[in-house]
Amino acid sequence: MTHSRRSVLRRGAGLAGAGAAASLAGCSGGGTDGDAGGFDAGYAAFFTLNDWANEVAGDAATFEDPVDVGRLGHGWTPDGTLAADVAATDAFVYLDSPEFSWAQDLAATLEADYDSVAVIDALADVEGDLLDWDHSHEGEDESGDHEDGHEDGDHGSGGHDGEDHDGGGEGGHDEQRYDPHVWVDPLLAAEMVDTIAAGLGEADPENADAYADNAAAYAEELDAVDAAFESIAEDAARDVAVLAGHNSFQYLEARYGFRLHSPVGVSPQNEPTQTEIADTIDLVDSEGIDVVLYDQFQSPRLAESIVENSDATEAVPVTPAGGTTREWNDAGYGYLEQLTEINVPAFERAFGAQ
Repeated sequence: MTHSRRSVLRRGAGLAGAGAAASLAGCSGGGTDGDAGGFDAGYAAFFTLNDWANEVAGDAATFEDPVDVGRLGHGWTPDGTLAADVAATDAFVYLDSPEFSWAQDLAATLEADYDSVAVIDALADVEGDLLDWDHSHEGEDESGDHEDGHEDGDHGSGGHDGEDHDGGGEGGHDEQRYDPHVWVDPLLAAEMVDTIAAGLGEADPENADAYADNAAAYAEELDAVDAAFESIAEDAARDVAVLAGHNSFQYLEARYGFRLHSPVGVSPQNEPTQTEIADTIDLVDSEGIDVVLYDQFQSPRLAESIVENSDATEAVPVTPAGGTTREWNDAGYGYLEQLTEINVPAFERAFGAQ
């Protein structure tokens, strides 16, 4: 990923694409409503950023998530009205990553034509911590289905439909690709929350101290999640767990020394061979693994097949925490709840650290 717009809060830089600019036609007053009533509204590019932005904003502002419940933000394609809707608010929080090319395009349009909208790149301060997005099958476009109709049947491609992994942003088709799932690491999440707070504070100085205080309070909760994962790593009865799906958890492996074996790899479109499945079953049996993990936003069929053909006893979901389900949404689960109620218990069981 090549970041040409490195500051946390960027205004009035770059040229918008003709299509994006056209989508804002007739909305040249974007942000004027926010200007008239103070800083009070914004959009964030997907569930996780939206949750963080609302936590940081507190009572000062309200953020909206354009991505439907049950969908993931990377690879998602917005409708034609989103740019105009965002331009009528005060801020846009996103990740400057080609995995979110639609958000890059929208950010460029806002920067070029709507300097009343604060554009905040949550990745700005974690660039040095990004991991390679190392797909094992070169040339795959990753635009196929892999969720098998989860969550109201409207996200059969796991939020990766139409995903542009060749670099939809300024870096072009030859830029280095990085794993976008930075947010699964609670300590990197804390840095990103601080970046959001700094951006909001620059855009709305009157509430800057409140934003910083809210971010600090949230960071304490993230520290507790970090401590929970550290405890799992220390108490683990085995050094490997099996994830029957594409691996969105490389940042957790790097942080805590977890080893997740996946017959699929990192690409959501890789199909495991029979040999890879057989090797995974052998690993389950040889390591005495009783729980096989799978991604909540993918079909559980592979995990269930491994359980049926091995000594494992249960398939247990984990979440990449990049979206939400209707059930979780109704229960009021935010990012923290997904980690504490879903991932921490699942990892404890998978690594034998109860």
